[in-house]
Amino acid sequence: MSLSVESGGCVKFDLKAINKNIHYALCGVDNSRTLENFAAAAKHIPQRPEPPPLVASTLLVPGYIDAQEVKVIASFIAELDPNIPYALLGFHADFLMTDLPLTSLNQAEECLAAARAAGLKRVRLGNVHILR
Repeated sequence: MSLSVESGGCVKFDLKAINKNIHYALCGVDNSRTLENFAAAAKHIPQRPEPPPLVASTLLVPGYIDAQEVKVIASFIAELDPNIPYALLGFHADFLMTDLPLTSLNQAEECLAAARAAGLKRVRLGNVHILR
């Protein structure tokens, strides 16, 4: 994080899930280290709040990541700093999990509302072109 703060760059974390079982199903590993590292990285934000040295994203995998899970992830982020930019990304199966549909526009909008309701100020939808 020090290099990011000094250089004007940013570190991006892909927060797949907060729920340990969902995270394990998607990634095959525990998420505790990721969450610990994200919280540690957030402590550097006051050194250079703009441009943001830390950003987060979550892939909206249908059947796994819903508005309730996004609300918990967003609450975790907001407790650290409500100004951390957070992108919600539409899912498109290019290699694995090809049996899953694309993220629906309805799912994405529900997740966006949930993230904002959790207190985050800088939330956006990404990969909008693939939402159905």
